[in-house]
Amino acid sequence: MDRVGALVIGAGVVGLAVARALAQAGRETIVAEAADGIGQGVSSRNSEVIHAGLYYQPGSLKAKLCVRGKELLYALCASHGVEHRRCGKLTVANSEAEVAALRALQDRAAANGVPVQFLEQREALALEPELRCIAALSSPSTGIVDSHGFMLALQGDLERAGGMMAFGSRVVSTRLSTRASEPHLVRFADGSELACDLLVNSAALHAPALARSFEGLDARFVPREWFAKGNYYALAGRAPFTHLIYPAPADAHLGTHLTLDLGGQAKFGPDIEWLDVRTPEEIDYQVDPARSEGFYAEVRRYWPGLPDGALAPSYSGVRPKIHAPNEKAPDFRIDLPAFHGVPGLVNLFGIESPGLTSSMAIAELVAASM
Repeated sequence: MDRVGALVIGAGVVGLAVARALAQAGRETIVAEAADGIGQGVSSRNSEVIHAGLYYQPGSLKAKLCVRGKELLYALCASHGVEHRRCGKLTVANSEAEVAALRALQDRAAANGVPVQFLEQREALALEPELRCIAALSSPSTGIVDSHGFMLALQGDLERAGGMMAFGSRVVSTRLSTRASEPHLVRFADGSELACDLLVNSAALHAPALARSFEGLDARFVPREWFAKGNYYALAGRAPFTHLIYPAPADAHLGTHLTLDLGGQAKFGPDIEWLDVRTPEEIDYQVDPARSEGFYAEVRRYWPGLPDGALAPSYSGVRPKIHAPNEKAPDFRIDLPAFHGVPGLVNLFGIESPGLTSSMAIAELVAASM
C-alpha cells in the first residue's frame, strides 16, 4: 500500500494553504478532493473580502490569524500577481448608539493591532458623498481579492514543492493510528487505500461528519454541525462608492454590507438564514427574490439613493457553523494532537469568516505544530 507524509482532505482555500505549507516544509503531501476541481465548496461562495481583523475578540485565533493571514495574503498577491485591491472599508453609524459601537470597535481594532481612523460626518462624506452617516470608522487595510486566482497560486506553489492533487477522491472511512510510528489508513469511495503519517481534515461543511467516520477519534471531540446561509443581491448599474461600506455591528451579525468586486460591481449581503438541514447535501443554494425586501430598508439606512428595483438575486454561501442560532459564535476550532490525543491528526472545525483571509496563517500554525 502507498504511504504518504501528509494527506489533506479538502481543496478549498484553507486545505490548499495547509497543503502548500506542509509541502514547502518538506513533507510529501497529497490533497484529496471529492469534487473535480479546487474551491468548489464554501470557497466558491464567499464575499472575496480581505478582512482587516477589527471584529474579533482580542487574543482569539480569529483575531490573531486574520491579522497575520492578511499580511501573508497581500504579500502572496504581490509576489504571484493575484488580482486584488486594498480599497479600504467604512463602517458607518447613524445613531448615537451606533457611534458608541464604532468607538468600541476602534478600541478592539487597537487591541488587535489593526489600523483604523475615526471619521466625523464631513470627513466620511468627503470620501463617499452618497453616504448617509453621522460618523464612520475607516479601515484602510481591508481589501478584495480574486479568490480563485488566490487558490490557483496556492495550488501552483504546492505542486512546485512536490505536492499532488487527487480530484474525485472522496474519503469514506479512516482507521486512525494511536502510535506516532504507525500511519493512519484512509479508504476512498473507489476502494483504494492510502496510508499517511499526518492527516488534516479541512472538509469545511463536511468536516464534522468526516471526523465522525474516523475510527479511533472519541466522539466528544467532534462538534455538531449547523448551517447558516448567506444570500447576496447584485446591484444593477454601478455603485457610487469606492470603499466597502458596513453598518455599525449589532450583536454577532455584521449587518447587510456593500462589497465591491474587482470590476467595480456592487453586491449586498450576506444576510443570515439558519437552515433546518442536517447534511450539506440537503442545502438549497437558490436565492429567494422575496428576501430582497428586507435588504432595501437595511441598505437605505446608509445609502438613501438606492433605486427601487435595483437589487437582483445573485448567489448564496453557507457558513460551516459549529454553534446553534441562539449561541455565541465560538472561535476557530483547530484541533491538534495535544487536544484530542491522536498523533498526526488535525481537525479544522467552524472555519467560517475570516477563513479566507486567515488561510495562510492557519496553514502556518498547522505546519509549525506538526
